[in-house]
Amino acid sequence: MRPRRLYLDTSAYLGILLREERAASLPGTMAGAELLSSVLLILEARRNLIRLAREGSLSPEAYEACMSQVTEDIAKFELRDLTLDLCAGAVPAVGTPRSLDLAHLRTALWFHQERPLHRFVSLDATQLQAARELGLPT
Repeated sequence: MRPRRLYLDTSAYLGILLREERAASLPGTMAGAELLSSVLLILEARRNLIRLAREGSLSPEAYEACMSQVTEDIAKFELRDLTLDLCAGAVPAVGTPRSLDLAHLRTALWFHQERPLHRFVSLDATQLQAARELGLPT
């Protein structure tokens, strides 16, 4: 039996990394699953951690721990590069996602067409609505 295929966007990953209450159930959901995302996950996660540290919302110790975790987690994901073929394609009919959100959606669609996803995981309600519009399981 194949493991469940989960696509995580950056909001979900950061929620887990920062131990946000709204992401508390996600680590259990991810256990034993095949984890998929875009390389944007790493770029956005690191950028947000730097921003949080500069704002003083993340202590230097927490910053270092989170950055180390991101480096360790790279091996846990199948990451897809942002390529030209992902830059053309479906746009949700109702909402128009921001560019990086749209890149996550198109990457998830690529994975879904390769072999169906079990779930597109996001903590962003607008992103989840756009995913549903594109036919991704949420």
